Amino acid sequence: MSSIDPAALRYDAQGLIPAVLQHRDTREVLMVGYMNEQTLRRTLALGEAVFWSRSRQEEWHKGSTSGDRVRVHAIDTDCDGDALLLQVELLGAGVCHTGSRSCFVELATGATRAVRG
Repeated sequence: MSSIDPAALRYDAQGLIPAVLQHRDTREVLMVGYMNEQTLRRTLALGEAVFWSRSRQEEWHKGSTSGDRVRVHAIDTDCDGDALLLQVELLGAGVCHTGSRSCFVELATGATRAVRG
């Protein structure tokens, strides 16, 4: 997969780094999650996406309950080392908790969503 050194990355004050999932074939942006050093190491070891759930404050192996797992083929960092881009393959219907293939379904359909400010 990738030769990323998790210890060399720049995590935020909570010890997290954003991770953008992109379909490796279509280049479709699927979701954004957060990883800490431990979940990134588990992702590298398993070859499947493992995140840190900010709402539940626990590790989250994507698809462990839904069955919609995500195989990771490559991981890159941005120029500052404070964001990740994961090239992935879907091993189920999608990634969104709503049941959609992507959390950015409006981008694909052209629909708009009101943003509360």
